Amino acid sequence: MASWQAGSAPHDDESIWVELAKNGDRAAFEKLYRSNRDRICGLLWRICGGDAMLAEDLLQEAFVRAWQKLDSFRGESCFATWLHRLSVNVALSDRRIRLRRAGRDVPMDEVTERTAIGDRDVFADKRMDLEKAIASLPERARTVLILYDIEGYRHAEIAEMTGMAVGSSKAQLHRARKLIREVLE
Repeated sequence: MASWQAGSAPHDDESIWVELAKNGDRAAFEKLYRSNRDRICGLLWRICGGDAMLAEDLLQEAFVRAWQKLDSFRGESCFATWLHRLSVNVALSDRRIRLRRAGRDVPMDEVTERTAIGDRDVFADKRMDLEKAIASLPERARTVLILYDIEGYRHAEIAEMTGMAVGSSKAQLHRARKLIREVLE
């Protein structure tokens, strides 16, 4: 019989867990959660600009949505890939909601953008390490940088997920890389 130990499950075990979870087996879904939570949490933490509490909230929301939408998983990719995309969509949806709320409360300009942890100057503290430099990026630039350079999505996929044009995705990536270089110099 397959090993049910979280974190070391081969793809075959994952497929079994998915099928069991689709049939309402909460223990199987818990195994999926345990084997994927660290990677998803890291992704969300980066998208949130290093806001651990927001990342944790979005992690929970992503897994709630995964449970609710499990029947829509067709098995054309690994469950982890499907969950990854779902989690990115949860984070982007949350950001759109926060920006709409912030847009009603506080006007924004080009230099300062609302991030997951508030307004801040993207050029503050030029001696930050790479993670802090990424966290300091404006949200759109940070999101594109993470999805393209770290997670390996193509510009067309990023454009589809974020609702921006492919050219805007490329421009945001260029902007992010330039800002990172400036911050790290």
